[in-house]
Order: sequence, then structure tokens, then C-alpha cells
Amino acid sequence: MIKRIGKHTLEFTSPPRVAGFGSVVGKKEGEGPLSNWFDKTVEDTTMGGETWEKAESLFQKEAVDIALKKANVSAENIDYIFAGDLLNQCISSSYGLRDFGIPFLGQYGACSTMAQTICAAAVFLSGGAADYCTAVTSSHFCSAERQFRLPLQYGGQRTPTAQWTVTGSGSVVLGAFENGEFTSPLENVSDDMLKRQIGVQHICTGKIVDMGITDANNMGAAMAGAAADTIYRFLRDTNTSPSDYDLIVTGDLGRVGTELLYELLDKETIDIRKNHRDCGLMIFDLDGQDVHSGGSGCGCSASVLCSYLLKNMLKRKYNNILFAATGALMSPTIVQQGESIPGIAHLVHFVNM
Repeated sequence: MIKRIGKHTLEFTSPPRVAGFGSVVGKKEGEGPLSNWFDKTVEDTTMGGETWEKAESLFQKEAVDIALKKANVSAENIDYIFAGDLLNQCISSSYGLRDFGIPFLGQYGACSTMAQTICAAAVFLSGGAADYCTAVTSSHFCSAERQFRLPLQYGGQRTPTAQWTVTGSGSVVLGAFENGEFTSPLENVSDDMLKRQIGVQHICTGKIVDMGITDANNMGAAMAGAAADTIYRFLRDTNTSPSDYDLIVTGDLGRVGTELLYELLDKETIDIRKNHRDCGLMIFDLDGQDVHSGGSGCGCSASVLCSYLLKNMLKRKYNNILFAATGALMSPTIVQQGESIPGIAHLVHFVNM
């Protein structure tokens, strides 16, 4: 059952539960601070394929395979898969997932896509439309550079505000619960699955917020306003404060966007500094790996969520996390026409049940 809280927040009275999750990253990500948390690190970021775009599709396929295996379910048991990426027509998702034979609903939220797909899956599960859903997204440094910036062969100089697109993918399998039990018709639901207690308690859908940023190399600044708006609205709707949560995690604001987020929330007398982490600052060593302002891309928040965050929730290090993935809703064409870059941020509240 879904209950509306305040203006824009949905509460699930029988929260969908995390049945399995998986993360796959590239070589650079595997050399960062979270190296021991990822399920798989790939040394060859072409994945043995002919192009970077085809490689990114394989990253999604691998992440879904890992999540399904952990959930002890097969593709036939998944009712819907919600997926998206940064490339035109979301080709990483459609080509990477076509062999699973799962009803597919493509999503686009730019770098906020991981949260958006989880939001959609949770609504389907709580509304009785599905027993199991999968949410997945990805990004790839090389495919993103080719589409959004300049050819890698050009060797262009990166600005200090620029962020490094993460090569990686994250996937979550969610199952429906009623009165503490899976509603799945499966007969072979494992004891391990039934013991998984991470639930999606709330979601808050983001608004499009335009800060007037026109620099495509300053994504953090473009997205900070959306992150501040969504976090503010969620706290207002739920009548809670930042101290009520173990962590408040943003998607990939990086160094510049994080500082702007703090300034914007300060205006609303909200201080999240003590328990805030940003996936773009977590996944890389900013100084040692020369990524300038931090990480970005759909795969940034997805791979951090499906490794470090959810694994630490299973370990009960964290019991209560706000996951607010952020995205810049732009294309090279519209930026070249002089338009500003709107931002979006969707929030998912994960709890240990």
C-alpha cells in the first residue's frame, strides 16, 4: 500500500525489500577508495568488445546477472526491469538487457537514473503490479566523452570543475512484501532471501531546477539546486531533520556541487555536513587519481549504492540512509544553442527493517 506524505513524498506501508544487488566497475574505479566493495572490477574496459558503447551494455548485463544470482531468482521471475543510461535512446540498456526477455521500461534521469528506476520499481511492487522488479543503470567514461564532450584523441584540457564519468554499473532486485513476507509465488525462496531486511520506506520525486549554469564542464553546480530542493521537500514532508538519518547521500555533485549544496540548504537552516557523503567524492581519490572535482555519470551513484552503501546496511553499520541521486538534463545540441542546464534529483529512503 502506498501512502502520500505531505506534498511530494510517498510512503510504503509494506516496504519493497532488496533481494539482491550487484556492481561492476572499470579499472580506474577499482583503484579507488572503494575497491574492496565492488562485486567485480574489469581491467579491460572494452569488455573484449569492439566499441565502448557495446562494452557499457555488457557492464549492465553483468550487474544484473550478479544481482539475480544474489537474489536467488532467474530472469523469468522478474516481472519488469527499469533501466536507463546516458547514451542516445538509452542504447546501453536496451542492447545490454535484450537477451533477458524481461518486460522493459526505459528510463532517463541522467545521472539520477538509479534513484529514478528504484522509485518506479517500488511503486509497481507496492501497487501490486509485480512480485519482483530489477533496477539498473550504467555509464562509461569513453562513451560519455564521445557523446557529450570531445573525442578522446583530441586530448583536451579538463577544467578544475570537470568531473570524471564513472565506468560502471549497479543493479538492484526488489521484491514485494506483505505483512513481512515475500508475495512471490516462487516455491524456492531461500532463507537467506527472507532474512534480507533492507526496505524502501519512502521515495520523493525531484523537480526540474535550473540554476542558470551553461558550462557543460560544471555539472556539480548545475545539479546542486535540484539536490537541495528534493532534500528540503522530503524533510519538510516527513517532518524530520538531517540528524534522523545515518547518512544523506547525494549522487555525484563532486567537490564544487557539494559546497553549493551546503550553501543552498544553509538558507533553509538545514545543515547536513555531519552525515552527508557524495558518491562522486567517495568513488575516487580526488588528488591521487586526478579526477578534478570528482566522479559523475549514471554508474557513479549506482555502483556506490550497490556496493559500499547496501553492503554496509547488511552489516548494520548503517540502518537509515537517504539516497538522492542527481542528474543534469542536457544534451550537447541544446548547450551549443546557448541553453542553461536543468538539474534533477530523486530520493530513496532505505531502512533496515
